[in-house]
Amino acid sequence: MYLRADQVKTAKVQTLKAEFEMMNMSESETVDEFSTKIRGIVSNIRALGETVEESYVVKKLLRAGPSKFVQLASTIEQFGDLDEMNFEKVVERLKAHEIRIGVHKEPEEKKLLLTHEEWSERAKTTGKQL
Repeated sequence: MYLRADQVKTAKVQTLKAEFEMMNMSESETVDEFSTKIRGIVSNIRALGETVEESYVVKKLLRAGPSKFVQLASTIEQFGDLDEMNFEKVVERLKAHEIRIGVHKEPEEKKLLLTHEEWSERAKTTGKQL
Protein backbone atom coordinates (compact mmCIF):
# COMPACT_ATOMS: atom_id res chain seq x y z
CA MET A 1 0.00 0.00 0.00
CA TYR A 2 2.88 2.36 0.80
CA LEU A 3 4.30 1.93 -2.70
CA ARG A 4 0.96 2.96 -4.24
CA ALA A 5 0.79 6.17 -2.15
CA ASP A 6 4.33 7.02 -3.22
CA GLN A 7 3.40 6.55 -6.88
CA VAL A 8 0.36 8.82 -6.50
CA LYS A 9 2.49 11.49 -4.82
CA THR A 10 5.07 11.28 -7.60
CA ALA A 11 2.36 11.59 -10.25
CA LYS A 12 0.87 14.64 -8.49
CA VAL A 13 4.28 16.29 -8.27
CA GLN A 14 4.92 15.68 -11.97
CA THR A 15 1.52 17.11 -12.89
CA LEU A 16 2.09 20.21 -10.77
CA LYS A 17 5.58 20.73 -12.23
CA ALA A 18 4.19 20.46 -15.77
CA GLU A 19 1.44 22.94 -14.92
CA PHE A 20 4.03 25.29 -13.43
CA GLU A 21 6.21 25.13 -16.54
CA MET A 22 3.28 25.81 -18.87
CA MET A 23 2.06 28.86 -16.95
CA ASN A 24 2.21 32.23 -18.69
CA MET A 25 0.82 35.54 -17.54
CA SER A 26 -1.82 36.97 -19.87
CA GLU A 27 -1.89 40.63 -20.87
CA SER A 28 -5.04 41.20 -18.83
CA GLU A 29 -3.79 39.41 -15.72
CA THR A 30 -2.27 41.42 -12.87
CA VAL A 31 1.03 40.65 -11.19
CA ASP A 32 -0.87 39.84 -7.98
CA GLU A 33 -3.13 37.35 -9.75
CA PHE A 34 -0.28 35.59 -11.53
CA SER A 35 2.06 35.52 -8.53
CA THR A 36 -0.75 34.02 -6.43
CA LYS A 37 -1.12 31.20 -8.97
CA ILE A 38 2.63 30.58 -8.90
CA ARG A 39 2.72 30.59 -5.09
CA GLY A 40 -0.17 28.12 -5.00
CA ILE A 41 1.46 25.60 -7.29
CA VAL A 42 4.85 25.91 -5.60
CA SER A 43 3.23 25.47 -2.17
CA ASN A 44 1.46 22.34 -3.38
CA ILE A 45 4.70 20.89 -4.76
CA ARG A 46 6.54 21.66 -1.52
CA ALA A 47 3.67 20.19 0.54
CA LEU A 48 4.24 16.92 -1.29
CA GLY A 49 7.83 16.91 -0.05
CA GLU A 50 9.59 18.13 -3.17
CA THR A 51 12.18 20.90 -3.09
CA VAL A 52 11.60 23.92 -5.31
CA GLU A 53 14.46 26.40 -5.37
CA GLU A 54 13.56 30.08 -4.97
CA SER A 55 15.76 31.00 -7.95
CA TYR A 56 13.82 28.53 -10.13
CA VAL A 57 10.54 30.25 -9.20
CA VAL A 58 12.03 33.74 -9.77
CA LYS A 59 13.32 32.76 -13.21
CA LYS A 60 9.91 31.35 -14.15
CA LEU A 61 8.19 34.55 -13.04
CA LEU A 62 10.51 36.66 -15.18
CA ARG A 63 10.14 34.58 -18.33
CA ALA A 64 6.38 34.06 -18.03
CA GLY A 65 5.38 37.72 -18.11
CA PRO A 66 3.72 39.43 -21.07
CA SER A 67 5.50 41.87 -23.38
CA LYS A 68 4.89 44.85 -21.10
CA PHE A 69 7.37 43.31 -18.62
CA VAL A 70 10.10 42.22 -21.05
CA GLN A 71 12.32 45.25 -20.55
CA LEU A 72 12.08 45.12 -16.76
CA ALA A 73 12.64 41.35 -16.71
CA SER A 74 15.76 41.78 -18.85
CA THR A 75 17.08 44.47 -16.53
CA ILE A 76 16.49 42.32 -13.46
CA GLU A 77 18.21 39.36 -15.15
CA GLN A 78 21.21 41.44 -16.24
CA PHE A 79 21.81 43.40 -13.06
CA GLY A 80 20.48 41.10 -10.35
CA ASP A 81 21.80 37.85 -8.97
CA LEU A 82 18.88 35.54 -9.76
CA ASP A 83 20.31 32.79 -7.58
CA GLU A 84 20.08 35.10 -4.56
CA MET A 85 16.92 37.01 -5.51
CA ASN A 86 13.77 36.68 -3.43
CA PHE A 87 10.45 35.93 -5.20
CA GLU A 88 8.63 38.61 -3.20
CA LYS A 89 11.18 41.28 -4.20
CA VAL A 90 10.69 40.48 -7.88
CA VAL A 91 6.91 40.59 -7.46
CA GLU A 92 7.23 44.03 -5.80
CA ARG A 93 9.32 45.33 -8.72
CA LEU A 94 6.88 44.00 -11.29
CA LYS A 95 3.93 45.49 -9.38
CA ALA A 96 5.66 48.89 -9.24
CA HIS A 97 6.16 48.73 -13.00
CA GLU A 98 2.55 47.68 -13.50
CA ILE A 99 1.38 50.70 -11.50
CA ARG A 100 3.63 53.06 -13.47
CA ILE A 101 2.42 51.86 -16.86
CA GLY A 102 -1.17 51.84 -15.59
CA VAL A 103 -0.94 55.55 -14.79
CA HIS A 104 -0.07 56.34 -18.40
CA LYS A 105 -2.89 54.33 -19.93
CA GLU A 106 -5.87 56.10 -21.42
CA PRO A 107 -8.98 55.53 -19.30
CA GLU A 108 -11.51 53.18 -20.92
CA GLU A 109 -14.30 55.76 -20.89
CA LYS A 110 -12.20 58.17 -22.97
CA LYS A 111 -11.79 55.72 -25.83
CA LEU A 112 -14.10 56.33 -28.75
CA LEU A 113 -15.66 53.36 -30.47
CA LEU A 114 -17.75 54.06 -33.55
CA THR A 115 -19.78 51.88 -35.86
CA HIS A 116 -19.12 51.88 -39.60
CA GLU A 117 -22.15 54.13 -40.10
CA GLU A 118 -20.89 56.60 -37.51
CA TRP A 119 -17.47 56.70 -39.18
CA SER A 120 -19.14 57.25 -42.56
CA GLU A 121 -21.23 60.11 -41.18
CA ARG A 122 -18.19 61.64 -39.53
CA ALA A 123 -16.26 61.37 -42.81
CA LYS A 124 -19.09 63.12 -44.68
CA THR A 125 -19.14 66.05 -42.25
CA THR A 126 -15.35 66.47 -42.30
CA GLY A 127 -15.04 65.85 -46.04
CA LYS A 128 -12.61 62.95 -45.59
CA GLN A 129 -12.99 59.52 -47.09
CA LEU A 130 -12.74 56.28 -45.13
